[in-house]
Amino acid sequence: MDKSKRDGTRCILTFHAHPDDESSKGPATIHLASKSGVRTVLVCATGGEEGDILNPALNVQETKDNLADIRRQELFDAASAIGYSQVYFLGYRDSGMQGTESNNNPLSFNMADLDEASGRLVEIIRKEKPQVVISYGNEQQSYPHPDHIMTNKVVLRAFEDTGDPTKFTQFGPSFQPLKLYFTVWAKQRILEMHETYLRLGLDSPFDSRWLERPVPESEKVTTQIDISSSAHIRREALLAHKTQIDPNSKFWFGLPPDVLDNLYPYEDYHLYKDLTNRKELPDIETDLFDGIL
Repeated sequence: MDKSKRDGTRCILTFHAHPDDESSKGPATIHLASKSGVRTVLVCATGGEEGDILNPALNVQETKDNLADIRRQELFDAASAIGYSQVYFLGYRDSGMQGTESNNNPLSFNMADLDEASGRLVEIIRKEKPQVVISYGNEQQSYPHPDHIMTNKVVLRAFEDTGDPTKFTQFGPSFQPLKLYFTVWAKQRILEMHETYLRLGLDSPFDSRWLERPVPESEKVTTQIDISSSAHIRREALLAHKTQIDPNSKFWFGLPPDVLDNLYPYEDYHLYKDLTNRKELPDIETDLFDGIL
């Protein structure tokens, strides 16, 4: 089983469901890693074909007719702003929101065979050899999108399969990443943002659903990355998704940029799998490569 670095280079692979997820979940972490010489790889499960056009200025028939191509280009633009070294599409169709007809489309990610989908991700992992993999947690009550749920299932399976020399031998020798993280929107971050909206006399987009929901195990913060020098990247990357992100959105842009960038200058993660054989874990990690030689 090959646990070595990829040609001596550190590598992070992130696995997201749709174009724009990479911009709302950990973009500044990836930007900082890229600047420090880490190879950064983005795998997007779907093309985002079922996404709503949330920017009123672009909600026209021409955009609707070409949404798949537009979202693909938006992803490349955002990935460039973030600093990703490589972008892959896993090749599935967007399943749409929970309970919609598109959930049953045979080409959708929701309907994918788990072994086949795992194989597609294993092929990329064995090619790129990331020591660190980042994706979504096991509990997703706050946003139970079929594609986000499937993303979790696939990454868990692929993380195991890729290190098994008897699985997917057509994709080369086995390779075992050493850490699997889940992205987290920390409760503390939400509370601080909500309180800042109120302090500035602004309407907060965070209601009781956000403020009172329990924190499941897979959203407990184990790892906190200081992104104070790159906090602006989230805004830049989100705005690259012109069809999906309303530039006047109170949720994303309701606070002044200088306030938002300094309010909670961290991106948070939950370390779900740790194969580093460290004797002792820190209370809170501050480096995704902690414990990796």
